[in-house]
Amino acid sequence: SDGTFTPAQLVALAEKSGVCAFALTDHDSTDGIEEALEAAANSNIQVIPGVELSTEYNGKEIHVVGLYIDWKCPALVKQLTHFRECRDNRNLIMAQKLAEEGFSISADALYQMFPDCVLTRAHIARYLTETGQVESISEVFDHYIGEGCKCYIDRPKVTPTEAVKLIHLAGGTAVLAHPCLYKMERSELIAMINEMKQEGLDGIEAIYSCNQGNDEEEFRALADQYHLLISGGSDFHGSNKPDISLGTGKGNLHIPYEILEKIRESRKK
Repeated sequence: SDGTFTPAQLVALAEKSGVCAFALTDHDSTDGIEEALEAAANSNIQVIPGVELSTEYNGKEIHVVGLYIDWKCPALVKQLTHFRECRDNRNLIMAQKLAEEGFSISADALYQMFPDCVLTRAHIARYLTETGQVESISEVFDHYIGEGCKCYIDRPKVTPTEAVKLIHLAGGTAVLAHPCLYKMERSELIAMINEMKQEGLDGIEAIYSCNQGNDEEEFRALADQYHLLISGGSDFHGSNKPDISLGTGKGNLHIPYEILEKIRESRKK
């Protein structure tokens, strides 16, 4: 959704990088899953069908990952279609606002550069960068389309608990993604986890590229406290996050295969 590699290219990169398995978790989209599975059929790579749902909690955007989903589940397909329509409309309005600010950008130009994509703010930022209108992707977010900026448009979101419910409807394992990014006070994070746990939250992404200090230790402790699984992710986005490599993050990320084995074992129960 907001990366620069196709699903098939991700499989090839995973083989080259020595990764055993990865989850394809596009934002509010499952369109790439079949391509990834087909590409992996003749490889040693395990592709986990997934999705990353954008939700909101106390005004903060929270991501909930679904692993081993049935991507053809009617309830999931219906909700993702709605998300996509909201996302596309929202991003086209932002593009219009950027045009009013003097940038050369339009819906047609975006779709021409990024055909068959779920348009995201990352695509808008890449368009402005690649057409030489700004120096960097971060500049676009910091000054124009980041939350609170003059061209930013909010969009309807579900709650984290609703995301957990939807993932379970699709037969998936629901994981709170990269909690280090939310800048929450510990009490607020615990309150959210409590609410999600009541709906059946399965895991927390304790191993992550952007963890700092003792983040991983704290998230592992929370997982133990609430009897949650642990997951790990590099959050690879290709050139949109050039400092992050597939599987190894910023160079020192290590996600043992046993993490995946425990997730699979939990699903048998």
